[in-house]
Amino acid sequence: MASRTRDAYRTVIGMTGALLPVVSFFGRLPVAMIQFGSVLLVTETSGSLATGGIVACALALGQVGAGPFVGRLADRHGQRAVVLVLSLLNAVAIAAYTAGAVADLPTPALVALGVLAGATIPGIGPLARARVVPLVRAKGGDDRLAGTVLSLESTMDELSFVLGPALVGLAAVAGHPAYAFVAAALLVAVCGTAFALHPTGRTAKGTPRGPARARGARPPLPRSVYVVRVGLLFLGVLLGACGAGITALTEELGQPGQAGLVYAAMGVMSAVVGLSMAALPERFGLLARWRVATAAAALLSLPLVWTDSLAGLYVVVTFFGAIYAPNLITGFALTERAVPARRLAEGMTFAASAFVGGQAVTLAVAGRLAEAHGAGAAFALGSAAAAGAFV
Repeated sequence: MASRTRDAYRTVIGMTGALLPVVSFFGRLPVAMIQFGSVLLVTETSGSLATGGIVACALALGQVGAGPFVGRLADRHGQRAVVLVLSLLNAVAIAAYTAGAVADLPTPALVALGVLAGATIPGIGPLARARVVPLVRAKGGDDRLAGTVLSLESTMDELSFVLGPALVGLAAVAGHPAYAFVAAALLVAVCGTAFALHPTGRTAKGTPRGPARARGARPPLPRSVYVVRVGLLFLGVLLGACGAGITALTEELGQPGQAGLVYAAMGVMSAVVGLSMAALPERFGLLARWRVATAAAALLSLPLVWTDSLAGLYVVVTFFGAIYAPNLITGFALTERAVPARRLAEGMTFAASAFVGGQAVTLAVAGRLAEAHGAGAAFALGSAAAAGAFV
């Protein structure tokens, strides 16, 4: 089984070339850096945690609002031009946002710069899925290889959200969180450009599967796509609530510095399980996987509500981390199966935006809930969201 899984990953990389996963990973790393680092950067420069949270939420909502539009542009005009322009714009926007924070601009100005930095994110993660899955299918790949692509992509997402915060933390220790933002601007400019100009970028424009349609006409989406988006939205709520709960519990225990390590434990477990998803047999279909994954999320999140020690938190979160990758991978796989080819990039970016949006809004709500009623209340909100996803 392990040999078969390795062969599947080798086949996928052989079809795309080894360079594409590398530039794809480093091109999406700045997203994790600026999302996590915004709170640290603005809190450091303004002296206000509340301001840091507001600006970070504005950045995330900018990404959520513009994400589907970016995908629509990529479907219509191809990924190459869209990603190239946005990568350069995003590098400039991150630099301006960083300069504004260091200069301690008023909060409304920082919110505007945060929205701009979020709205210009080139969406390399979802666009990589929209690029590579059709490429693999065009070269004769079956559903299993398409699933292998989605497993690899979700694993890179998880690793970026482990490594990104770690780099911001190292920058803060070395001198200032702004150093990480300078690195993020350089990474998105260089690796985003490389992703845009990669030879596979020429094949990343949506093409109709069926009869030709009138210019500008967009095929409708089936209702199942909206159901999956709601499920991913609930998953984002779950992650946001857990993030707030982990932060609150480590503070209650007098060890706030452990929060980052707890996140890392969760992310590493999710990445490991994500890679192993390629080994699942084809007879274990996507709908069955979706039901099992959402049910597991609801069940494994429950122990967090009653966790009251650091050791217990590490144990529960490590097991709990195993459910994220299966939910994300299956959600994106169901999206890829359901949306028309001409709207694949839009479908992938919209799915990612649903997840990020649920997480961003919930972080603020669950944070207030945790302050008023303790970490268990935030975790309970996450469990309720997981139950909603299952229903």
